[in-house]
Amino acid sequence: MWGFWNNLKTTILMGALMGLCLAIGYLLGGPRALVPALVIGGAMNLIAFFFSDKIALATVRARPISREDDPVLWDAVRTLAERANLPMPKVCISPADAPNAFATGRSPRHSAVCVTAGLRRMLGPDELAGVIAHELAHIKHRDVLISTVAAIMAGAISWLSYMFLWFGGGRDRRNGLVALLLLILAPIAAALIQMAISRSREYEADRLGAETAGSGRGLAMALRKLDAANRRIPLRVPDAQSNMFIVAPLTGGRMAKLFVTHPPIEERIARLEQMELRA
Repeated sequence: MWGFWNNLKTTILMGALMGLCLAIGYLLGGPRALVPALVIGGAMNLIAFFFSDKIALATVRARPISREDDPVLWDAVRTLAERANLPMPKVCISPADAPNAFATGRSPRHSAVCVTAGLRRMLGPDELAGVIAHELAHIKHRDVLISTVAAIMAGAISWLSYMFLWFGGGRDRRNGLVALLLLILAPIAAALIQMAISRSREYEADRLGAETAGSGRGLAMALRKLDAANRRIPLRVPDAQSNMFIVAPLTGGRMAKLFVTHPPIEERIARLEQMELRA
């Protein structure tokens, strides 16, 4: 059921992206611009569906690894994937010092789990297992596609607003006002899209991840460490992609501070600790 609703959300987001392209095209050139706008919208949807994982991995300069590169990480992913009844995802490492992790891919059979070098240095085996299990829960619930599509869409909103400003805003006073409003409101709209993905997906991934790992203790300890470290070490990724990570990275963007896409870390830890008490 969870996968069905996330697939529905993905469809709605893709439809909204197409509608946005058509609206900007109409404002730029009237009815004659609708066909080019339709082509642009279709291309963006194809990119979001088939290449969003590659874009996400390229953003953090991640590379796929084999078991020989990191046996501990590789074996942890394989063991937990088998326990979650998932096909083995690609395992990737980013050279970033900021400790963080995310999953990406359009389906469980086309997925990847990525951790940063900073995370590998910081976490112990139980904490690492908790983080990986959390990311595998996102893959199992198909949260990954909707997150990456939303990231593409949020970035497209800003890009289209700039397009309208430069190519459509100068024709008359009314268009200039519309262009200015788009430029101001686009970052807000992008952030709202990220929030619309729903924080409940993080709570559910924590819950299922704890079940898969066999305990929520490792994930709770990892979240506390990752949150503290990410307050000190910036991870330079677009604000639109911050919702993909297990903890919100410190991107330096002002909008990321105003529109938080993750639930409070303390609340996530408290829920995991309550699971331990009930076990």
